[in-house]
Amino acid sequence: MKQPDSKTAPTRRALLRGSLGAGALLATGLPAFAAPAGFDQWRDNFRARALAKGISDATWTRVMGRIEPDMTVFRQMQKQPEFHEQIWQYINRRVSDWRIINGREALKKHEPLFARIEQDFGVERGTLLALWGVESAYGDPLVQQNHMRPIFPALAALAWNEPRRRSYWETELINALKIVDRGWGTPEEMRGSWAGAMGHTQWMPEVWLNVGMDYDKDGRVSPFGKPDDALGSSARYLLNRGKYHRGEHWGYEVRASGGASSGSRTYAAWASAGVTRADGKPFPQPNASAQMWVPVAGGPSFLLGPNFYSVKSYNPSMNYALAICHLGDRILGAPPFIQPFPGSERALTLPEVQELQTRLTKAGFDTGGTDGRVGNDTMKAVKDYQTKMGLLPADGYGGLKVLARLRQGG
Repeated sequence: MKQPDSKTAPTRRALLRGSLGAGALLATGLPAFAAPAGFDQWRDNFRARALAKGISDATWTRVMGRIEPDMTVFRQMQKQPEFHEQIWQYINRRVSDWRIINGREALKKHEPLFARIEQDFGVERGTLLALWGVESAYGDPLVQQNHMRPIFPALAALAWNEPRRRSYWETELINALKIVDRGWGTPEEMRGSWAGAMGHTQWMPEVWLNVGMDYDKDGRVSPFGKPDDALGSSARYLLNRGKYHRGEHWGYEVRASGGASSGSRTYAAWASAGVTRADGKPFPQPNASAQMWVPVAGGPSFLLGPNFYSVKSYNPSMNYALAICHLGDRILGAPPFIQPFPGSERALTLPEVQELQTRLTKAGFDTGGTDGRVGNDTMKAVKDYQTKMGLLPADGYGGLKVLARLRQGG
């Protein structure tokens, strides 16, 4: 097994590429209901390959003996929702009132775990809380029950009859079988996305096998249940692959008296050039280095240290990394950005999001629940409502303008 700190170890993004990129695949034209003829023969042939990869006959029989493929995965591949979010919308949706409130509760519940992780790896608790909150809503079992599906029927369908990346799905199916074989998870609890991402960190099976660690020392790597293994593994990943700097903050919102400059400088050098923290506080580590980033002209500016880019190694999107870093700060008590993004709205409060979802549901647009968590179901409901009411742009963003229109009874 490749170690996560090996120079040849795959990045998390490379390992997840099959999951995150599958939505762009071409339509297969397959029916999305009963398994077409030929699956049983494929399963019988595939058994020999699985056993040759070390899967025990008992595990094969337990998981695959009477499995039926989940053919709805092909519909999911064909109809992945597309939303074009501006950066402030992207951040508002992820740095939500629900995630901030529940992140603080998660910290209270697991404070000794986060203290131990900080001691062992130096990774700030806010960063890990934010990753956990964005990836799996802090491991909420209701998310598993209501929004996840059994991964084995899904991976079996993809491995059997997804023509463009069949070898990838076959490998991930074998990887998932290895997890059962090792006693890391049961077929019943292994629920995840239609592409097979699962657990607290929503990792693909291969990522669990390559990156996961037994942080709670119970003899197995556990994607589910206690979050110790998932969070400890994430911290080790950020340290080894992301080169996380112990004791440094990810960066700061700043104000610059002149134009933005490129290149890396110490915070002291930036301060000498007229760059100050937006909140007026001094830079706590003037000799640490950072780079300037202005995501949108006229919006907030940031000095980004190495730990921002460590988060970016987890997901290469700058917007994702900013959302994670900002959510972590907000959970720990920091305020919103001081300089707003151009054309932005403030984020809805938790009661406002719940009201939005309730009003949409009553109007016939299914949000998948009214708990204040905004996922694809709520965004699709908003987009459908915007389209029906002629609200432009129909971007799926449920903000103050959409809520005001719903309150008008439209």
